[in-house]
Amino acid sequence: MSQQGPILVVSTAKRPSFAATLDVARLFPVVETGWADAARAVEQVQPAAVLAETSGADAAGLAELAVRVAARQPYLPLIAIDSQNPVPDNVIPFFQSKVLQSQILQSQVPNAQQGGSDRLAARLRAALRVRSLHATVMRRLVPAAPMALSHIDPARDATVLLIGRGGAYPALSVALGERTGVVGALSIEAAAKHLNVRDIDGIVLGEGFSLRVVDAFLTVLTEDARFRNLPVVVTAGDLAPAYDLPNLEIVSGDAVQVAAIGLPLIRQHAFEAHLSRTLKAIDADGLIDARTGLLTPEAFERDFASAIYQTQQRGGGLSVARFAFDPDHPRAQFDGARIISRLMRQMDFGTAQDDGSVVVVFAEADLKSAHAIARRLSSVMRHTSHGQRDARSEPTVTVATLLPNDSAKSLRSRLQEDAQRAAS
Repeated sequence: MSQQGPILVVSTAKRPSFAATLDVARLFPVVETGWADAARAVEQVQPAAVLAETSGADAAGLAELAVRVAARQPYLPLIAIDSQNPVPDNVIPFFQSKVLQSQILQSQVPNAQQGGSDRLAARLRAALRVRSLHATVMRRLVPAAPMALSHIDPARDATVLLIGRGGAYPALSVALGERTGVVGALSIEAAAKHLNVRDIDGIVLGEGFSLRVVDAFLTVLTEDARFRNLPVVVTAGDLAPAYDLPNLEIVSGDAVQVAAIGLPLIRQHAFEAHLSRTLKAIDADGLIDARTGLLTPEAFERDFASAIYQTQQRGGGLSVARFAFDPDHPRAQFDGARIISRLMRQMDFGTAQDDGSVVVVFAEADLKSAHAIARRLSSVMRHTSHGQRDARSEPTVTVATLLPNDSAKSLRSRLQEDAQRAAS
């Protein structure tokens, strides 16, 4: 990782302890600069990441640095250490140790974990993985289309798993739901099911669980490579951070503070997931939509016509399902498409339509089987909320099956007619 470039450390006159630790351990080459020269240093040094020691800096200085960093390609991580103020959207917050000083508590900065240097190195490595992935996409995407962290809108692209019970849960649901999609779970068992069937960009673990249960849950995340780099925000302030989770923060604060700490990490993960889907789309010669993971409309129409022809020539069954989502919540279609792309069978294929629906072809499926598959997919979608807690993404589903004399056009027309009758 260190061969990408040096790590630029921005601080006041006194050298921060984390810079010395990284330097002595030879984990990363370190270049130091003061706040007055930070913007110029970003251009001259061309760092792989920027670490900003913010205890002696004002919010305007960090905001100016964030703007300069956001313009860099590929993705340039900017990590703010022990920030006492809200950070810009592209800045990753990091807290080194438990904050007990009254001045900081009055500034409502959340509690943080011990072992700051090791955790910082782990978070830095995780961020550099995203930078490497972005560089790979830029190299393989010809002509290179502009793609940056700023293009990721958490309200549109990210999904957070909120786990908790008690009085804080509704407040967390509202605070997070105003900025991103939220999947709620009242138990660890329900949360585990969501993790196995959903694309999750972060976890917020609220109150209502014993420290033993929280410890067991975090241990499972640590041991599973699929979840190890997920952003995890835990509101149990007395928990020790002895977990191999680079994007773990233990926060003591209200719901707004918890959301503010978690969202930059969640946004970074959503960007990483988008880059991964983009690479898959490149491997598929552009036939896959990088945002949904389903086929592009053009590729779908070609495959649909071919599937109908082959089914009629060789025999067998074929059915089509249309998932219609609430037009007042466009995010619902995106979430549904992502769920379908992840859970549908390998022989099935689908696409997102301009009318806000998702159409899926179920190969070798009669009407009864297609209804059963569609119901299973819909049952996963109903747990996601958008903005207001009563805005759900469970779709209206219509299913049609291939008849002997059907063409692609007639089958789609029958599916559309059934959808219109269902809507009325």
